[in-house]
Amino acid sequence: MRLTKTLLATTLCLPLALPAFAEGHMSPDAVADVQGPEISGTVGLNNTLSGRTLVQIDLSGVPEGVHGVHLHETGDCSAPDFTSAGGHIAGDQMHGVLAENGPHPGDMPNMTVGADGVLKADVFLELLDMESMIMDGDGAAFIVHSGADDYTSQPSGDAGSRIACGVFMAAD
Repeated sequence: MRLTKTLLATTLCLPLALPAFAEGHMSPDAVADVQGPEISGTVGLNNTLSGRTLVQIDLSGVPEGVHGVHLHETGDCSAPDFTSAGGHIAGDQMHGVLAENGPHPGDMPNMTVGADGVLKADVFLELLDMESMIMDGDGAAFIVHSGADDYTSQPSGDAGSRIACGVFMAAD
């Protein structure tokens, strides 16, 4: 009888726990504290059992409009224009989902931001290897661009200037 009650309670509670996991209540493997002139927030990277990397974006103060967001190859946001973060994490791929031999492992969809300035999204990256591309010797960065990515222009999608940057650090 006790085992039956335990199994029943577990069966009833499991569906309630799954949405909490999916809504971002998991501990990230790496986190970037993203900063720009008006922008602040965090981006977490999570290895998943499927082999894809879950990118969880939670930013505020982003200008209204459509913005390209990417993972960049160097964990350095020291330059005023964030060019110290280097190019996209590219691997052996071309830039953009519309390009032959694309996309880069660090390419993500454009993000549309409303008047409230909040950019909150979950993105799955199939080609990103966290160990060799994020936690390598020089790290990696998350970049928000001023404009939309066209998904084809080489090497970076013609997404405009870099308006926010965050360096990924291993989560504790």
